[in-house]
Amino acid sequence: MNRNVLLASFFFAFAASNAGAATPATSSSEDSTSRESLFSTISNLDAQFFGAFNNCGSPDQLKKHASYLNPNVEFYHDKGGVTWTRKDYIEKTRENVCGNFRRALTAGSLQVFPIEGYGAIEEGHHTFCEIKSGKCFGEGKFLIVWHHSSEGWEITRIFSYGHKAID
Repeated sequence: MNRNVLLASFFFAFAASNAGAATPATSSSEDSTSRESLFSTISNLDAQFFGAFNNCGSPDQLKKHASYLNPNVEFYHDKGGVTWTRKDYIEKTRENVCGNFRRALTAGSLQVFPIEGYGAIEEGHHTFCEIKSGKCFGEGKFLIVWHHSSEGWEITRIFSYGHKAID
């Protein structure tokens, strides 16, 4: 049997076996509060992470930006390829971003999804604007995987894709 067919079969069998699984004994209001709390946490982390990104011309802000990243972070960019470590990601950010452009989250686009036993997925849309002129030149989509441990939150994967120029 083809490996992809086997993997797909396993996935669908797993999903089907869990379709009727019991859910935790929480009321919908507790679940709603939990999701709102997670959204608030990730939204705040996004603001801090990209606040430092937008000011990474300052060595302290670049260091702060790096502090959110796992040492083995994977960054997938549809135009720039893959970066496999925090060190390489920060070097490319220093070379290509700092002092050149900033990122703005598109209002209302942020979505947050829990990952049971791991953390959360953050998804949204953002725009990129030149620092000197303020003119926005591009936009794209992003997905960030956040891991939560006893030491706090850190980013383990970033996907930045669907980039296109804007007028």
